[in-house]
Amino acid sequence: MQILFVDDDPNVLATYERNLRKQFQIETATSGEEGLGLIEQSGPFAVIVSDLRMPGMDGFEFLTRAKERAPDSVLIMFTGYADLQTALNAVNEGVYFRFIIKPCPTETLVKALETGIAQYEMIVAKRELLEKTLKGSIEVLTEILGMVSPAAFGRATRVKHYVKDIASELKLANTWRLEVAAMLSQIGCVTVPPQVLDKAYAGQALTEAEQDVLSSHPSVGSMLVANIPRLEAIAGMIEGQQLPFKSYAVQPSEAQEREIALGAQMLKVAVDLDQRVASGLAPSAALAELRRQPDEYNPEIVDALYRAKGMTASLLAE
Repeated sequence: MQILFVDDDPNVLATYERNLRKQFQIETATSGEEGLGLIEQSGPFAVIVSDLRMPGMDGFEFLTRAKERAPDSVLIMFTGYADLQTALNAVNEGVYFRFIIKPCPTETLVKALETGIAQYEMIVAKRELLEKTLKGSIEVLTEILGMVSPAAFGRATRVKHYVKDIASELKLANTWRLEVAAMLSQIGCVTVPPQVLDKAYAGQALTEAEQDVLSSHPSVGSMLVANIPRLEAIAGMIEGQQLPFKSYAVQPSEAQEREIALGAQMLKVAVDLDQRVASGLAPSAALAELRRQPDEYNPEIVDALYRAKGMTASLLAE
């Protein structure tokens, strides 16, 4: 396990290396900037230790920025008695794992590092378990959809491609939730009779009862997904995939709510575009139809999709 020490005094760093190199794998940096560079180039670090008082970027700023780059790393801050209350406030706010008062005996530091490594191992193990559980749950749901309704699975696959294109054009970061929402957007169709799906996908008229059954699939899909850890936002996107754009007249204030709203709007554009193309419309004509309904479809998303498909504005104006 690697440990990073950051201190502006080279002599202090040399002491750490001399006293700890037999027990730990040590990297050192003499400034916050250098420390951040090492995190990018040589990480991951199980424990990151920083002095509080450093010129330029102090320990608080460095550890805050280090946490953004290495969220699993355990953070320890060295501080003097004069800064004790400031350090305590930071720990009480959950910013750091712990702090150590200088000067610190080697045995105390060793215990702190060993505890930090154990904490890091627990954090990583928990994350890996959650990721494996999450990945397995998604795979099971998509496999079920493919077995029960190949047509719905095919639509979900195409919707995922549309959503990836839109996200790329909008330059969105961390799009895994959007892509999973697209792939699971049709999971509620497992409760829709195959003959109803066949009629719907072929663009044939549905009876009122059949339309009610089909329209319920986003709610069913949302319920299937909502109880899986870390998929709560995805469940919200699936739930809202049939809502018109005008229903989002008031922009949500919370970041997750905004992500859910954008994801639902992307699904609506992608699903309805796929429905029109499956019914026989050319993609340019289908996108043109969506563009003529700004209350129903987010114009920014429609425009992103036609850019991704290399279509010109004149085609969409048809």
